[in-house]
Amino acid sequence: MTNPFRARGHGHIDRDTTLTFTFDGRPYAGHPGDTLASALLANGVHHVAGSSKYARPRGVLAAGVEEPNALVQIEAPFPEPMLTATTVELYDGLVARGLSGQGRLSGEPDPARYDTMHAHCDLLVVGAGPAGLAATLAAARSGVRVILVHELPQPGGSLLGSQELLDGRPATEWVGAVVAELDTCPDVRVLRRTTAFGHYDDGLVLALEKRTDHLGAAAPAHVSRQRVWRIRAKQVVYATGAYERPVAFDDNDRPGIMLAGAARTYLNRFGVLPGRQAVVFTTNDSAYPAVLELADAGVRVAAVIDARDDVPAHWRTACDERGIDIRAGHVVTGTSGVEHVSRAHVAPFGQGRLGDRQGIDCDLLLVSGGWNPAVALFSQARGSLRYDAAIGAFVPAQDLDAVRTAGSATGTFTLAGCLADGADAARRALSALGTTGPTIALPATSPQPDAAPTRVLWRVPSPRDGQDGAHQFVDLQRDALVSDVLRATGAGLRSVEHVKRYTTIGTAHDQGRTSGVMTSGIVAEALGVDVADLGTMRLRPPAVPVAFAAFAGRNRGELFDPVRVTALHPWHVEHGALFENVGQWKRPWYYPKADETMEEAVLRECRAARTGVAMMDGSTLGKIDVQGPDAGVLLDRLYTNMMSTLKVGRIRYGVMCGVDGMALDDGTVIRVAEQEFLLTTTTGNAAKVLEWMEEWLQTEWPDLRVHLTSVTEHWVTIPLVGPRSRDVLALVAPGLDVDNDAFPFMSWRAADVAGIPARVCRISFSGELAYEINVPAWHGITVWKALFEAGSPFGITPYGTETMHVLRAEKAYPIIGQDTDGTITPQDLGMSWVVSKKKPDFIGKRSFSRRENRRDDRKQLVGLLPADEQLLLPEGAQIIATSDIPAPPVPMLGHVTSSYRSDALRRTFALALVRSGTQRIGDTLYVPLDGRTIPVTVTDPVLFDKEGTRRDG
Repeated sequence: MTNPFRARGHGHIDRDTTLTFTFDGRPYAGHPGDTLASALLANGVHHVAGSSKYARPRGVLAAGVEEPNALVQIEAPFPEPMLTATTVELYDGLVARGLSGQGRLSGEPDPARYDTMHAHCDLLVVGAGPAGLAATLAAARSGVRVILVHELPQPGGSLLGSQELLDGRPATEWVGAVVAELDTCPDVRVLRRTTAFGHYDDGLVLALEKRTDHLGAAAPAHVSRQRVWRIRAKQVVYATGAYERPVAFDDNDRPGIMLAGAARTYLNRFGVLPGRQAVVFTTNDSAYPAVLELADAGVRVAAVIDARDDVPAHWRTACDERGIDIRAGHVVTGTSGVEHVSRAHVAPFGQGRLGDRQGIDCDLLLVSGGWNPAVALFSQARGSLRYDAAIGAFVPAQDLDAVRTAGSATGTFTLAGCLADGADAARRALSALGTTGPTIALPATSPQPDAAPTRVLWRVPSPRDGQDGAHQFVDLQRDALVSDVLRATGAGLRSVEHVKRYTTIGTAHDQGRTSGVMTSGIVAEALGVDVADLGTMRLRPPAVPVAFAAFAGRNRGELFDPVRVTALHPWHVEHGALFENVGQWKRPWYYPKADETMEEAVLRECRAARTGVAMMDGSTLGKIDVQGPDAGVLLDRLYTNMMSTLKVGRIRYGVMCGVDGMALDDGTVIRVAEQEFLLTTTTGNAAKVLEWMEEWLQTEWPDLRVHLTSVTEHWVTIPLVGPRSRDVLALVAPGLDVDNDAFPFMSWRAADVAGIPARVCRISFSGELAYEINVPAWHGITVWKALFEAGSPFGITPYGTETMHVLRAEKAYPIIGQDTDGTITPQDLGMSWVVSKKKPDFIGKRSFSRRENRRDDRKQLVGLLPADEQLLLPEGAQIIATSDIPAPPVPMLGHVTSSYRSDALRRTFALALVRSGTQRIGDTLYVPLDGRTIPVTVTDPVLFDKEGTRRDG
């Protein structure tokens, strides 16, 4: 396999080593140092992908992250979609295919590892082109801590893609000398293959390092594939360069149409001739070095089409020497070709009008419409931009206190200017750090001719009849046309941000690098306004695509969502429990015996709790210790009822509401001591409630003398439930008086249980006589086993969360988050009694008086009894008023929140939220199910032991 388009004597690739790869099913060869794009071009492959909307053939336009066309799918060694061929480093065995639209995600887990590193520095320099290297060298010699981030495998930036000389020698030699010196500096870290993609507050910059992507199947398994660097810098210099922009003209999307600067890069960095016969269309001087270097390498340049009326004599003379025709005051109006450009159509262009067109045969059309400084990261740092009419681009308006730009990122496009700008940016950053460094001697650059002004040209008028701009592409990745932009402005849109959303321009992987400023120019022309006043699109992180796996790093599987188990977990496993995921916890769901179904097991567990004795692991309940002189004050403000009046040794149930008055969480509050309370939360809301309390304490009431501590995992909690629970407890806690009078409901006692100091609470979430035994976690298994052994003569039965739900639902004890949906107040739950009328204020109180919260037709918690006593209603099922399902839209009265089969009731039942529910008690409503309606009777939500006589045994 040969590379017919390789240029001898050019490029920084390893020609002694051959790499084989497959693209679209065909084998090809390349070399280390190639990208997939350069290797394809070296093999004469220009049609790389298809456009997303119109499926038009698309080729390589650029040479870096700004590439909008060449999207590929990597198939081996692991499938990965939506990668740009210009940024995929070639490796042996690579298998890829071009894309038309969307890629394909792998159905298998990604075997690669990803990780995150944190780093701190005095100065972060982003970009290792001439400005970035000069800035880094100046800072390194001052002795400060420096990190240099560069997206290419080797530093040099634009110098790698040019034939520039420094001190009369190839510029890459100067690059090598600088890098060698930086490698000897202990306080300098150079991160290659690393792209900064986000700038956040306080000098935080995120960067993605591709550590093994270039190795393919040869990547070591113990090395992470990619790494996200979280860099905290006191000063930042963005030497991020600039992106060449195209010009819109008819059929400007054919393969073989390329940015002039990209063609120069392919020649000098990769040793690739992008074509044999070229036409160059430019509006500025920067295309001429590409013209001359390509011509000297063997490309026949048929013509240079320069939109300016006057071409500098230096460039005209150089082209004349090579027999290259320059057509000043001309533009490219369109192209011909099927799978590849075959002809460029050119015409004189003056006073906004086109002259007669002429075709020029070519297999390569190079375009340069000027350069846009790469200001995405500077903008993310809240840097403001101004429009520079001379270059037709937006540049940083001024440095920030801790962020500055250098080189082409500021609109400085000469090599000498970039070097000087980089050194000066470092000097200013060092000054801000309170230090200085030695003045570095910058290398001498070759004499440059005086630059002629750029002609700012966004688009060429279409010579076609019909709608103007219907064949001119602005955003090649989104297949967005000039006509789309004009349609947006014609619809009344005046903001470029609105046009962006209307057309989707700038929303693809390339973030509008080649289309954003062009769009601003076209919109400004259409509206007759100044581009400077219109502005450009906002640039948001991430500046380049970043895989979700890289963001996750090592936080995958159990490291992302840790599995939490209680101290009693081994016992549950040993006794055959099946588990339910509740938040991050594994909770026993039910304990099947032999061939029991879930329904049979739950009914058995419910029967034990109602008629004998049962026990469960309640350790996952959130527990928050509240201590301090103002602990009672804080709790009074957070709960709807009074907590400060609670006496030591007593317990009170409470509800927390949001500022909107909706139920947020519920639980019990234990007064442990005069200045100490222990409150419990639902399992899933433990972290949320603690965060909620801390937010109010730290931001609204910092004067309160209170400390909050999560103690959820410090305690094992064992609810002991049922008519015989008192008998079992008496056996394992002989020193505890368990009589009702001595140990009343909603109180707690300190006692030794199975010889372990414990806090025993008279609390019931089942309506039965019950105790909650709390012991330090490391003694939990001892106490659990002692209770189980002592209860054996009484047929003690362990029960899980499903039985707990049935028991509490029979008593209408709501579960926040299941029987509520964020729109339910305590009053809607039939719990007006828990809302204090004495307290002057608490979170949510004022919302209770809102007219919306006092409506008669609010959803309220009720019970439902299906007419078919064995039919189990699905949770979430909707409720309607009629037996016939009306035509859509169907008016819904509410929905089923909980639905169970009850051993005590000998039937199924449900809880539901129903509009005007309490007024509908006794009514028949209907639940649509499988094309029919199920009649249900609305009842009081408390369906078992309404008088509460079972609570005391």
